[in-house]
Amino acid sequence: MALLTMRGIVKEFPGARALDGVDLTVREGEVHGLLGQNGAGKSTLIRVLSGMHRPDAGEIRWHDAPVALPNPTAALRHGIATIYQELDLVPGLSVAENIFLGHEPRSLGFNRRRAAERRAAELLARLGHPDIAPGGELGRLPAAGQQIVSMARALSYDARLIVMDEPSAVLANEEVANLFRIIRELTADDVAVVYITHRLAEIREIADRVTVLKDGRAAASGLPAATPTDVLVRHMTGARPEPRQPDRRPDTAPPEGAVLSVRDLSLSGEFADVSFDVRPGEILGLAGLVGAGRSEILETVYGARRATSGQVSVDGKVVRSGSVRAAVKAGLGLAPEERKSQGLLMLASTGVNIGLASLGAHSRIGWMDRRGETADAAEQADALGVRPPDPWRNVATLSGGNQQKVLLARWLLRECRVLLLDEPTRGVDVGARAELYALIRDLAARGVGIVLVSSEVPEVLTLADRVLVIREGRVVHEAPAAELDEHTVLALVMDGRTR
Repeated sequence: MALLTMRGIVKEFPGARALDGVDLTVREGEVHGLLGQNGAGKSTLIRVLSGMHRPDAGEIRWHDAPVALPNPTAALRHGIATIYQELDLVPGLSVAENIFLGHEPRSLGFNRRRAAERRAAELLARLGHPDIAPGGELGRLPAAGQQIVSMARALSYDARLIVMDEPSAVLANEEVANLFRIIRELTADDVAVVYITHRLAEIREIADRVTVLKDGRAAASGLPAATPTDVLVRHMTGARPEPRQPDRRPDTAPPEGAVLSVRDLSLSGEFADVSFDVRPGEILGLAGLVGAGRSEILETVYGARRATSGQVSVDGKVVRSGSVRAAVKAGLGLAPEERKSQGLLMLASTGVNIGLASLGAHSRIGWMDRRGETADAAEQADALGVRPPDPWRNVATLSGGNQQKVLLARWLLRECRVLLLDEPTRGVDVGARAELYALIRDLAARGVGIVLVSSEVPEVLTLADRVLVIREGRVVHEAPAAELDEHTVLALVMDGRTR
């Protein structure tokens, strides 16, 4: 039986039609996968469904009756809850306060804290996490725990449909398995889930049916989750997909002499005795599970964390530990995993974001040459194919893939010697991913040394010349990428040895 039916949904913004007659039908108790490239309309569609946007045309039916969802409160009242990729929780409040934020249990005008904590404990137990303390501070929980709290919050509204936007993006493998267990238990109670992801393997495992969006339209609706990958990608792109692993860039040996040298680098509690060299034009991949210390290694090399011991050198000169300014001056650049919160000024323009690392080049006697800054930023944005190519456009309005290009353009403008890339394709669609692969290879071809962190082993093997396998904060294996395969790398990250 259809729980939700959306027909002919249209949503226009100034100069763009984000949704152009989208249809979506979700049945009770099913997991419905929603796929599409960045800019295909997925985010706009779920904002319409959650009451954040009002459609300009079309009809929404709930239990086969027409409904209006003028605001998020109306959607929640009907039983439609959305869990966004960037969780909308308050770290300083308790777990129970977050679960019931905005609809706290009350009696005679007073909040009933104990009743909220008791009900929160019931919801957390239902989700298989009685270990999460309702009275504990939310900010002390890991990402996986906070996501469980967000799901409990959705259930506190007696949700019958839960929309999950890239829920596995910040989870380790075992945490994803637990997420899937919870989803299966929810659907067994006839709760429906709309599951948005760029990972087709997850769709195979958890979804029942799939809808693919392209250019604001439903390119395919209600396909079986077992639909072959090439068919799904063809719906997303409108063309036949490239091979799963693109050809490696030409095997030209980079010149001798390391542009980046890391020696016996340690950060207490995170990683120990890490050493490696990167030559100009070389891509070094760091493979490992989430929590193995990969991101912490990049942040310490960049100076965002002060090393407990060891040293970092660029072109043979030691870089002062714990100083981002010294790292940038030496020629290091970082594109962090959390690009929205750590890498970009979301309320600023594309041009301002590109020019952040090169402010000194546009400053004259204390005055900023905004015209020159904008011209240089526009040139770099055009070179990297940022769309739309407008340096005045707010960076928050760009897709994830284009936001990542803005970060790369920043360091290209700075002419950095070494680029540290942490999960560069996280939350990026198939088409934009191919573009980013080409850009990373192009930067290496210009002589930039690159250190790449990715949770996707095929991505590391596709892009890297050499791979370091990190397990529990230590390097357990180093080899040319051509000598490794996915099975070998996974065996190493799981137990430190090949099978």
